[in-house]
Amino acid sequence: MNIRSLTRGDGVVIGAAVVLFIASFLDLSSLDANAWDSLSLLMSIYLAGIIGAALLIVSRAMPGRKVAGFELGQFGAAFTVYSLWTMFWTIIDVGDAGAGLILGLLATLVLAGGAVAAPLVPALKAPLLSAPRPAVAQPAYGQQPSQGYGYPGAAQQPFGAQPGQRQPYGGGPEHQQAAQPHASQGGGTPAPAPAADFTPFWFAVPVARPLYGEDGAPNPIAELAPGTWYLAVEQRGPGLIAQTQDGRRGVLQDTTGIQRG
Repeated sequence: MNIRSLTRGDGVVIGAAVVLFIASFLDLSSLDANAWDSLSLLMSIYLAGIIGAALLIVSRAMPGRKVAGFELGQFGAAFTVYSLWTMFWTIIDVGDAGAGLILGLLATLVLAGGAVAAPLVPALKAPLLSAPRPAVAQPAYGQQPSQGYGYPGAAQQPFGAQPGQRQPYGGGPEHQQAAQPHASQGGGTPAPAPAADFTPFWFAVPVARPLYGEDGAPNPIAELAPGTWYLAVEQRGPGLIAQTQDGRRGVLQDTTGIQRG
């Protein structure tokens, strides 16, 4: 699992699940009993919330997986809401609520809120961990910096561009030259660049986008998260063959707005 694909909303869900697990060992009331002494409360509140959090995280690691026509994330969100609903009526029914119920109520409230709001609130959709820039080896004394495979910023800036300015995908000099008509062709139609001329480069996506398998399967094999650098290794029609940080390869069909490294 690539932990850099997790969002801040996933971090909220994970933290709330840990607090809920701790609350299951605390006293439910003045009777000096915890959730592990009551199977019904343990399964319907504490374990239901923890299972829901686990399903949400697994759905992030394996997007597109479904059970009975529903995505794992939908099942996970339903479990967290059910845990909060049961906890709410349980704490009302118990006259003298202990630390296990009070802390559990707060944990289920944050857990359900994070599960529901994570896909909707932009702040929660941001990456949990900032992506490091790909490492660049320092050249030896008297040598020029390397511009080879995997070097971020290998594309040269056009004349007049400001230093450090990013070029959108397809806007580099090699693409501009390929787009110019060749005088040797009578109709003035530009010759398509052969696939052998493709140079691998690092890129980042502006929003989360699915990565499909090279075999053309309709279900995505991964999800590219904004703020993470990925390696484009091949051109495939209008899309790119991208490689994730854990070594998986697939087709990025939507390349609009990507940022080259």
